[in-house]
Amino acid sequence: MFILGSIIKRAIELRSIIPTFSDISSNDAYKSQKRTLKRLLRRANETAFGEHYHFWEILKNKNIVKSFQNNVPVHDYNSIYKQWWFRTLTGESYVCWPGSVKYFALSSGTSEASSKYIPVTNDMIKAIKKISIRQIISLAKYDFPNEFYQKGILMLGGSTHLQYNGTYYEGDLSGITAGNLPFWFQHFYKPGKRISKEREWSTKLDEIVKNAKSWDIGVIVGVPAWLQILMERIIKYYDVKTIHDIWPNLSIYVHGGVSFVPFMKGFEKLLSHPITYIETYLASEGFIAFQSRPNTESMELVLDNGIFYEFVPFNETNFNSDGNIIESPQTLTIKDVEENKEYALLLSSCSGAWRYLIGDTIKFTSLEKNELQITGRTKHFLSLCGEHLSQENMNTAVKMLDDELNLDIREFTVAGIKCDSMFAHKWYLGIDKEISPEVAKQKIDESLKSLNDDYRVERIAAIKDVTVEILPSDVFYDWMRQKGKEGGQNKFPRVLKNQQIKEWEEHILKYKQQH
Repeated sequence: MFILGSIIKRAIELRSIIPTFSDISSNDAYKSQKRTLKRLLRRANETAFGEHYHFWEILKNKNIVKSFQNNVPVHDYNSIYKQWWFRTLTGESYVCWPGSVKYFALSSGTSEASSKYIPVTNDMIKAIKKISIRQIISLAKYDFPNEFYQKGILMLGGSTHLQYNGTYYEGDLSGITAGNLPFWFQHFYKPGKRISKEREWSTKLDEIVKNAKSWDIGVIVGVPAWLQILMERIIKYYDVKTIHDIWPNLSIYVHGGVSFVPFMKGFEKLLSHPITYIETYLASEGFIAFQSRPNTESMELVLDNGIFYEFVPFNETNFNSDGNIIESPQTLTIKDVEENKEYALLLSSCSGAWRYLIGDTIKFTSLEKNELQITGRTKHFLSLCGEHLSQENMNTAVKMLDDELNLDIREFTVAGIKCDSMFAHKWYLGIDKEISPEVAKQKIDESLKSLNDDYRVERIAAIKDVTVEILPSDVFYDWMRQKGKEGGQNKFPRVLKNQQIKEWEEHILKYKQQH
């Protein structure tokens, strides 16, 4: 009965003991990265970008990394799009990477008002597939029974029905990758081709709920907020107590793109027994890292698969108060970084990104294993007066509040505002139960003082007040729906700034008037 599962498990186990390029080079990450950069420069040598920045001369240089850094400027999305990527949207080939670009991933756009068009080349699709297989192989390190390997894998992402615009297809990266799954994976993939093509998010959820009982799901993949909503709907529809009453073999949750810490307590209330959590770092710009072993909360950086990394110390020297990078920041390579220091990521990739600021911040937890954790976004932090409040601080404070009072906090965001001649932080918590805002304020404030010395000092000197507003979680989901960012890989911004604050307050007022 479990022959298929036995074959798959045995294949994974055998593959896991064969040395890979990554295994061989794991003791010399910098050499692996230099080889990666050299391959990228050679491939893009005859592109418009390569010719403009004289890649052929960089390749002749003995110190190829330093020459690359000296000749190619750092880009954010706006600068590389306006100068280069826009040309690929018209069908022009050999702009930043050989050939034409068939796919563009629309990023979730949590930091900007509109979505970004991120090129996804055929080489990048191949690279993503390669690391996806590598992650599957890493399951050999976990103790799952043979029968587990023939269970279904539910991937809750964007529509695979991409919009065609004459020369290219656009859509969510999860939709692009799901539409390019290898043939052998189709047997395991849920919700299947038909439902995956559905563009209307609520209709897609309805279809998944109706079919849920007929599927034997072992793995779920997706953004925590949307998967939690889906599981709650399934539990309600079938009038059961937990999702394991429908999917008894559910054993793994693969998540990424947003910290799972604030969601964990509410998520686990939907389960009847523990499952294994595996984190991935698959961004619109590429597959950056994945959790490669059990008993860790960190991910292994992928060093040998079409992406060259640079690390910018995330501080006031390299970034302004709005989280924008300066023109010539300090940049480090993998050999120069230190553990437990926060860095912003620059990528040069086989999708034609060059020294591109991805917008995430990370910290290395183990240089020996090249393991890291995502700490936040360059624009999702608060430092109105030097408090240097990171997204990691915020996530931890919310989890501490949730754990102590058993609240099931579904979403949250924070805004920094003027308060007379000083400043204030205003927190908005998505909680579907009664709680005193004053109690929540006190506990969050005290937690942040213990987590962050700068915050503790500025709380006395310059941050006059902290306030908390308790809102139904639907307020957050309605906001995402109105912005056209419901479902898929979309995430609610953890920090609101400038015009976003005004729009959010207007949204709250309108919601209250309607309810």
